[in-house]
Amino acid sequence: MTSPKYNNSAAFYDVDGTLIQINIVHTFAFYAARQASWRKSVRTTVQTAMSVPLFVAADKVSRKWFNELFYNYYEGFSLDRLEILAEELFEDVIKPKIYPRTVGLVEESRRAGCRQVIVTGALDFTMAPLARYLGIEHVIANSLEFKNGIATGKLKKPFVGGATKPVLMRQFAQEHGLDLSESFAYSDSYSDFPMLAVVGRPTACNPDRRLKAVATSYDWPVVELR
Repeated sequence: MTSPKYNNSAAFYDVDGTLIQINIVHTFAFYAARQASWRKSVRTTVQTAMSVPLFVAADKVSRKWFNELFYNYYEGFSLDRLEILAEELFEDVIKPKIYPRTVGLVEESRRAGCRQVIVTGALDFTMAPLARYLGIEHVIANSLEFKNGIATGKLKKPFVGGATKPVLMRQFAQEHGLDLSESFAYSDSYSDFPMLAVVGRPTACNPDRRLKAVATSYDWPVVELR
């Protein structure tokens, strides 16, 4: 495959709800059901289901708090198993839920010469197969902390989400000599307003009610990938 010719812009994509129809709770449910023993799988799955109301409440208060609370459930997983299951997760769960117009959006952006960048609060190893499938070269995502190959349940810094996304996008742009005023960003959620506002060409994809209202007031493009 011929390497793409880049200009000085990038296209930054949120993932959950933007490019795919699932979220990180679906992802963990997949891992929870595939623990090393069936007893542990059942126990972890039940615990996850019972914690969903807590996750929802935490997400409304703070995305950072939500992620720190949620990723604590990964404690005890081995890195090797998580990476192996990530491929199965993509084929069985993520790939069937990629929005119909996602591939076309990414291909059009690539042809325009934009560097392709995922910016997500999801975990890096779960995003790797999706990025490879879509031909997205760069992934800015959360990373779990591991000790002796076992997850501690804590996230490494920097945390990716909400107001930290534009900080990381600025760093990426500086490292690659990019102009954010000529760059694109895509998200479905009002919580990603900072990510959208930092670029010159923001787009609301499958937007929630608050983001759609903001996009309308700022005259941002609104697209449906579903």
